[in-house]
Amino acid sequence: MIIPGQRLPIVVATRPVDFRRGHDGLAATVQNELGLDPHSGLTVVFRSKRGDRVKILVWDGTGLVLTYKRLESGQFAWPQVRDGVMRLSRAQFEALFEGLDWRRVAMRRVRPPAATN
Repeated sequence: MIIPGQRLPIVVATRPVDFRRGHDGLAATVQNELGLDPHSGLTVVFRSKRGDRVKILVWDGTGLVLTYKRLESGQFAWPQVRDGVMRLSRAQFEALFEGLDWRRVAMRRVRPPAATN
């Protein structure tokens, strides 16, 4: 699962997938269609065709973890459908998972403080 302080990449597979797929089918999609390693600790978010469901695939070091969520009303805010992946920050991922518009969460990098003398 995603834990505080985790710095591993979070990506969204921008093309909808068949939600009948399980762990192995989605891992094969990550490897063969997206060109990524599903066993690297990467978090991959998959969308349904309807846009109201999400599957999240994560390798936790001992096995693949698959999380599924369906919104009771409305849809998740998704990027434009196209091939490939889109990277999300942790804050954007959390907004997406809550059903909020993740595009309103700014991605910004904070530089470490300069050493003091």
